[in-house]
Amino acid sequence: MALFPFNRPIKALLWAWLLLVPGLPVAAPQQLDRIVAIVNDDVVTATELVSRMRFVERQLESSGMASPPRDVIINQVMERLVLDSLQMQMGRRAGVRISEEEVTRAIEAIAGQNGLDIEGFQALLARDGMTYREFREQIRQEMIIARVQQNRVNDRIYISPQELENFLASPVGRAATEDEFRVGHILLAVASDATAEAMAEAEARAQALVASLRDGEDFSQAAVANSAGQRALEGGDLGWRKPGQLPSLFAEDVLKADLGEVLNPIRSASGFHIVKILDKRGASQQRVQQTQARHILIRPTEIRSDDEAEMIIRDLHERLLAGEDFAQVARDFSDDPGSALSGGDLGWSMPGQMVPAFEAVMDASEIGALSEPFRSQFGWHILEVLERREQDMSEEVKRRQAMRILRDRRFDEELEAWLTEIREEAYVELKI
Repeated sequence: MALFPFNRPIKALLWAWLLLVPGLPVAAPQQLDRIVAIVNDDVVTATELVSRMRFVERQLESSGMASPPRDVIINQVMERLVLDSLQMQMGRRAGVRISEEEVTRAIEAIAGQNGLDIEGFQALLARDGMTYREFREQIRQEMIIARVQQNRVNDRIYISPQELENFLASPVGRAATEDEFRVGHILLAVASDATAEAMAEAEARAQALVASLRDGEDFSQAAVANSAGQRALEGGDLGWRKPGQLPSLFAEDVLKADLGEVLNPIRSASGFHIVKILDKRGASQQRVQQTQARHILIRPTEIRSDDEAEMIIRDLHERLLAGEDFAQVARDFSDDPGSALSGGDLGWSMPGQMVPAFEAVMDASEIGALSEPFRSQFGWHILEVLERREQDMSEEVKRRQAMRILRDRRFDEELEAWLTEIREEAYVELKI
């Protein structure tokens, strides 16, 4: 099952995790340790079954939903517990571990989405009859199962290049990857029966206001003072909108405009509209600073200490300062096999692509300047920045967005198929 969606209310979160089950009588004490199912190398106990049923019973009571027949519910709960057991066994075999810190962060996220701190969240759990410790363990199990599902199901998903292209060309794909625009709007209203002279005066006023805004006048203040639009008191801010959500009167002009641009006045039956592009976000805004650098790496090894590696890199640094060819020194001495044959050239890299220690020196280096020797997790380096450029990554970002959407769609389908397969292949003996 998928990890809790953190943007839902707490009861909805818990309902997403638990099956909807009617009231179940409290089991007698001697039943609590009974084995109710054998699942491969694990068992499901009556304690787990009753605990799950009790909690869902409280949720049903609070929602007022009608209860299905008891035998149907018990079968559903048992099937869920069996699938949970199978996935937890896979997680243990794969060495999946969830740290206490990860569990705490997940719970803080759930609490935060519900407007609560941890203490308030614990109080809410107590009112629902669950201890904080129990909830932590349920979250831990959910996180383990989610990782198992990601690892197993993602390997089953293949999106062909043609499928990706078809999606990008479809109306749904275009809408999903479109930019969003935050637009400011001022309406200078003109009466429907205005004379030609009044219309000309209104147009002149609009032109003057556009000129003032282009000279730096604050748009929001101008909107409050002049606009007759519905969003005047909000500074004329129409909020974030996809192109299809923009007023048709100026949608095409917005798409062609630059960030911060104030459009020429647009006339309509209601008056003159003044529009400013306050902000943009989306794939077309993805321009990144790329750096081309080359380096020489000397690694410490079992027979070469860190101090010895440092001595070698400093000697090479002196030789480079004395005029030796960087590319040849890299080919002869660098311990980075991926770049040594190309004279140490690492190609073009984007922010976040290199380890922090390397990226910090690279970002601080001037083009053509030789860095001082420095240490990273891989060993000792010398680097030289060859060139920098700003690269438009909009198409790449758009394709990644589309691929993520397609994989998310396929994931649910493949998850159901995978769960069916592991259930059919498992040894399961029900004791009730």
